[in-house]
Amino acid sequence: MGQFYDDEFPLDRLISFNKLLEVYDRMAESKDEYLASKAKYVLEAQAPYPELREGFKDPSLLKKYEKVIEIILQDSFSEVLTQNEIKVASLPYYDLIFSGSQRFKKILEAAGDDFELKARGVPEHLTYIMGCTIILSFYYGFNLDFKRPLFYDIPDENGVMKHYRILYNADFMELIPTEKAKDLTQEDVDELLDNFDNVAVWKDKIPPGSFIARGFVISNMFDATTEYSISEIKSGLISRDKRVSDNFIENLQEVFRSFFNMKDLKVGFVGYNPDEDLFEKLHSKEMTSYLLHDKMMETCSAALCQRSYSKLLDQHDYFTVANVDKYYEMCGGELPAKSLKEQGIKSAIFAPISNGDKLLGILELVSTKVNALNSVNAQKLGDIMPFIVTAVMRSAAEEENLIDAVIQKECTTVHPSVYWKFKEQAKRFIWDEFDGKQPSFNDIVFKDVHPLYGQIDIKDSSKARNLSIQKDLIIQLSKINKIMTVAWEKQKLPIYEELIFRINNLLEEIEEVLNTNSEQAIFDFIKVEVIPIFDYLKSSDEQLEKMILAYEDAIDSKTETYYNHRKKYDDSVMMINKKLASVIDKKQEDAQAMFPHYFERYKTDGVEHNMYVGQSIAGQLPFNTLYLNNLRLWQLQVMCDMENTHYRLKSKLAVPLDVASLLLVYSTSLSIRFRLDEKRFDVDGTYNARYEVIKKRIDKSYIKGTSERLTQSGKLSIVYSQKKEELEYLRYIGFLKAKGYFTNNIEIVELEGLQGVTGLKAIRAEILYKQDSGDGKTYTYDDLMDELRA
Repeated sequence: MGQFYDDEFPLDRLISFNKLLEVYDRMAESKDEYLASKAKYVLEAQAPYPELREGFKDPSLLKKYEKVIEIILQDSFSEVLTQNEIKVASLPYYDLIFSGSQRFKKILEAAGDDFELKARGVPEHLTYIMGCTIILSFYYGFNLDFKRPLFYDIPDENGVMKHYRILYNADFMELIPTEKAKDLTQEDVDELLDNFDNVAVWKDKIPPGSFIARGFVISNMFDATTEYSISEIKSGLISRDKRVSDNFIENLQEVFRSFFNMKDLKVGFVGYNPDEDLFEKLHSKEMTSYLLHDKMMETCSAALCQRSYSKLLDQHDYFTVANVDKYYEMCGGELPAKSLKEQGIKSAIFAPISNGDKLLGILELVSTKVNALNSVNAQKLGDIMPFIVTAVMRSAAEEENLIDAVIQKECTTVHPSVYWKFKEQAKRFIWDEFDGKQPSFNDIVFKDVHPLYGQIDIKDSSKARNLSIQKDLIIQLSKINKIMTVAWEKQKLPIYEELIFRINNLLEEIEEVLNTNSEQAIFDFIKVEVIPIFDYLKSSDEQLEKMILAYEDAIDSKTETYYNHRKKYDDSVMMINKKLASVIDKKQEDAQAMFPHYFERYKTDGVEHNMYVGQSIAGQLPFNTLYLNNLRLWQLQVMCDMENTHYRLKSKLAVPLDVASLLLVYSTSLSIRFRLDEKRFDVDGTYNARYEVIKKRIDKSYIKGTSERLTQSGKLSIVYSQKKEELEYLRYIGFLKAKGYFTNNIEIVELEGLQGVTGLKAIRAEILYKQDSGDGKTYTYDDLMDELRA
């Protein structure tokens, strides 16, 4: 034993048995002859050695007085309980032990000769402050709670780490102030409480060696391995950095070994995919699965026998195998017995991790010893399963976030109906990354799907846009012309007259026709030719300055042009798109509830939408053409609702723009592929490209033999190529006509051949409009236009 008082400490420590001997002093006066004689025997044994009362620092004296100390401590270490109690006599918070029970000695012996006993619980940098809190509480009477749980971590004969909680009995300790001790006030204590981490302040108030701690403590210990293991498992599982910790799995495995008192125990885990009824390995190199062995995934029915499947997946109960060899013979070599035997496993516990009725995964505990794991010790898992469930749920959420991150990075936002397919690819992407492979996101393809396309387009939008640009340019040039005319009249500079001439030429040009480059040419002219002159004129004449400032106030700061009619047009288009998009988006919720399908819509000069429905998109749900027919009828209704929404909105628009609606019926199924470079779906293959060609060209098509455009305001045009499609949609229109969606004005027309596309026909059905969404009254397009004009 070395010295234990070399370090700086507020307490000067003396080993002393005075407080215990004082108890014997009183017992010697007892009327009970047995107690009195026993006390006198102890006192007589100690009497020749006064230092045992007075106290000493040299720990080597413990060996010298070993027999006398044994007599003094005989009652404290009862022979009757010595084989069961874990008890030692020591100095508090120091690993100086001078007596112990037989059980404690056996525990130390099992740990090995090279084992060094050291208490765990108080960090070394806090030992001085810990000593001060003892003084404040027991001498000054200020009750400061600095109690920390203390443990001895001692391995057993099998190398399994056991944890023993230490409880001190300090009845035989006394504090004696030295000349260094100071009188402390509440203000001093308040200052200490605000400076916990400032040791210098503590040393100033309670200097080193200001008290003598004389005596010893009885340390009672109990095996807290189970409780400690549960706490460590809980802390490990809820730790947010466990994914990045290289030794997390190893540490967790050690804790489980202590928990089950089993050196060879190994821990595994397998995730459960309810969509496919699959077991899947975690994306971790450290965590393995003994059910899957060398596979990344396996169907549950293939990985388990009938009995284990029923226990784990149906009943959510533990499945235990105490003897794998015997189990292998009983089940005829089926899985999982075959896989466990090949891995050298002799006993195992498989515990389902579930949240209510939802299975999340399987915890796997395996051992190379027969009967080591069984249905009895499996019940111990009940104490830690809630923490495991919480950790797995959080890990599942983190994995979902990781999958979402991969999908967002590789594919942008994905429609919910096809999310499951992207999720599969994202998982494979992550697996490849964990396996050290070069991860790549494969193309997503859905085969044999039926397309539905519709658009509600703003009529003559280019003409309306050009008209608004034309008006703004005329106004802007006219204002400039007026300013330059005043400048010419005032100063008669020929350059001003030349500029007025060019402005008038520009006005004549755009009043006649607005060319594609007119807007940019005028913008450049104003910026290069006009603005520098305006800057000069503002400083040369007060009247011109006011006119130019008024002109500049009318110029939009973002576009640097006069932006009035164009703004009205842009706001009108934006309002139409916003309203129409909100209608179809809201209606889509009902459509998805009917049957899941891919849907996308985008705003241009109007709103277009694509839908694809089929077995490959539906996944596990069985597809029937009934769902396709249902979506077609739904699409017809929604187009009518969008038309009604527009015409209720039209009177509120700054520019009263018209719209025209169009549907494309395409009965041939096709394939769609997600283009990673474009982050969007597109038809797959040359043959399927015909569908895209038709989509792009039909809204510009004409009635055969005429100059009449197919799409007209107030009518819904349905383009098709086959007689059965015509009959199907006439049936739908007849039904919706009875519901007040259409008038009797229904016509069938042939279309002029488009480039590469011939033989198309169309149904044009006149839409009934409701002026108010709730009054039930219907109008034709002409009726509504007459009312709006009035």
